[in-house]
Amino acid sequence: MNTTTVASYLITRLKQSGLEHVFTVPGDYAGPFLATLDDTPGITRIPTINELGAGYAADGYARYRGIGAACVQYGVGTFSLLNCVAGSYVERVPVAIISASPKSTDRQLERQKGVLFHHSTGNLQADEQVFRPVTVASEIITDAIEAPAQIDRAISAMLTHRRPIYLEGINDVWTKSCVCPVGRLQALDTSSNQDVLSLLLDAVWGRMLAAKLPVFWLGIEVQRFGLQDTMQHLVEASGLFFTTTSLGKTVLDENQPQFIGTYAGPASPALTRAVMKHCDCPIALGTIITDDYLDIINASFDSLIEVTDEKAHIGYQSYPQVTLRDFLEGLLDRFLSHADFPRQYALPVVPPDAQEKLVPHDGLSYTVFFDEIQKYIADQALTNEISLILGESTSLYVFGNLPGMPRNSFVAQAAWGSLGHETGCALGVALGSGKRPFVVAGDGGFMMICQELSSLARQQCNAVVFVMSNQSYTIEQAFVDSSAFKPGGEFAPFDLLPAWDYRSLATAFGVKGYRVETVSQLEEVLDDIAGLTDTPALVEVVIPQKDYPPQLARLAALPPTKPGPHTGRHQW
Repeated sequence: MNTTTVASYLITRLKQSGLEHVFTVPGDYAGPFLATLDDTPGITRIPTINELGAGYAADGYARYRGIGAACVQYGVGTFSLLNCVAGSYVERVPVAIISASPKSTDRQLERQKGVLFHHSTGNLQADEQVFRPVTVASEIITDAIEAPAQIDRAISAMLTHRRPIYLEGINDVWTKSCVCPVGRLQALDTSSNQDVLSLLLDAVWGRMLAAKLPVFWLGIEVQRFGLQDTMQHLVEASGLFFTTTSLGKTVLDENQPQFIGTYAGPASPALTRAVMKHCDCPIALGTIITDDYLDIINASFDSLIEVTDEKAHIGYQSYPQVTLRDFLEGLLDRFLSHADFPRQYALPVVPPDAQEKLVPHDGLSYTVFFDEIQKYIADQALTNEISLILGESTSLYVFGNLPGMPRNSFVAQAAWGSLGHETGCALGVALGSGKRPFVVAGDGGFMMICQELSSLARQQCNAVVFVMSNQSYTIEQAFVDSSAFKPGGEFAPFDLLPAWDYRSLATAFGVKGYRVETVSQLEEVLDDIAGLTDTPALVEVVIPQKDYPPQLARLAALPPTKPGPHTGRHQW
C-alpha cells in the first residue's frame, strides 16, 4: 500500500481544497509540520509577525478562496488566535487552524510525573477544548492510523458549514506513516424536506404577490455557499430591488438599477432607509442579522421572511429542514414560470442626505475623505482593481455607503467586529484575491495590529492603509455619551488614544508613510501611491477629534431597546 506522512496527508487535503498559502508563526512543536510544508511544491508558507496577524490573514484569504489556514504554536499561539477563529466562526469563514503539542513521551511525563512542558496549562486537552465552541471540528491527532479519518472528517465539516476547524497534532505524529489520500473531499450534500420547502415557497410567494414593495435583503451566505449566480438570476427574473447587510456588501454587483444601497440600519443612505421603511415584505436571504438592524427587527419581524443555511422562518413561523440553496432555486423556478415577472416596483422619493460642501484645501473629515476616495476610485477606474477593507469603527458606517462596487470587492468583519481585523486581513485578501487592498482603519484598531505592516512589506504587497487619525475611539464615545461631540463636551478618558508618529512608524516597518491634513495633500498622496507596486503605504488621515459624521450620529441617536421576543438583549 502506498503511504505518506501525516503532515503530507493534511497538506495534500488542504491543497486539494484550493489552498495555496498557509500563514504561520513558528513553534518548536510544529517544526516537523512546517518542514514538510516548506518541502511541498504548490503551497507556500507565509510568515506573519504574531498570531493575530496569522489568523486575520487566513480569514481574509478564505473570504476569497473558500479556504484559509494558519499554523501557530501550541498554547501561547493558539490562545492568542482564539479571537480570530471566533470571528471566522460567526461570519462563516472556513479556516483551518493547525497546531502541534508535546510529543508522546513528553505527554507521558506530564501525566505521570507532573512535568509541565512549555506552553502547556497542565491540561493536555485544553487547546482542543477551548476551540470546540468556535469550530465545527476540533481534533487532537495522536495516532497515525487514525489521522486520515480525523483530517477528512474535519475538512469535510469545514467545507460543508463554511466554518473553522482546529487540528492539533502531537509533535512526533507528523512524520509517521499513514495511508495516502483517496479521491477528493467535498462539502456534504444536504437536502431539504420537500414538503416543508413547498409550504415555505407557497407562503413566500403569496406574501410577495400581495406586497406593494417586496425587497431582497442579501447576506454573506449567498457568497459563502456559492449562490451568487442563482441570486443574480433571481434579481433579474423578479424585478425586485435588493440591498445587502454591511457584512454582505458586494455579494452582487452594485452597478445595476435594482441595487438600493447597503443597508446598515440608521447609518444607511437616505434612499436605502426609505425603501426599507416602506418595504412591506422584507426577504432576508443568507443574512447574519446583528443588532445594527434592531430597527427593522422591532418594526417588521412579523412580516420578515428569513432563509439562511441554518434556519427558515416567516415571522414566528419556522420551516425546519430547508436549505438556502434549495429555497433560492425553488423561488427562481417560480419566477421563471410566471409570465408577469419581472415586475416594476416604485421607489419612494426622498431627498439625498446633506453633504459637506467641498472646498480645495479644506481640512479633512470623514465625509470629505469619503467623497475624495469615492472620486479617486471612479476617476482612476479602480473598482475592479481593489478590495475595500473597512475596520469595525466609524469607518464601517461611513465608507460602507460607497456605491457602485463590483461583486466580491469588499471585506469587513461587520458581525464579530474585532478591532484590527482590517489591517490584519489585508495580506490574506491580497494573496487570496489578487486585488490591491485599500484599508480604511480607525486609529484604535490600527494600533492593535500595526506590526502586520511588516508582514505586508515582507511579501512586497502594495496595500494602502488609511488610518483615520483623531486620537480616540470615536464610535465608542458616541455610544457612551454623544454630547461629547458638542462644543464644550469632553471625551471619556478611556476613549482617548495616544498620539503616534505614523510616518516614523512606517519607516520602522519598511513601508511608505504619509500624513495628510487637507484635500490638496490627500490628492498629492493618492497620485503618489498609484505608482507603488511592491511597497505598502501607510497614510495618516488627520481629522478633528469631534468630527461627528451623520451616519454615526443617527446610530447613536437610537433609544435603548428593551429585551423582547425579537432581540433578546439590550443595546446600550
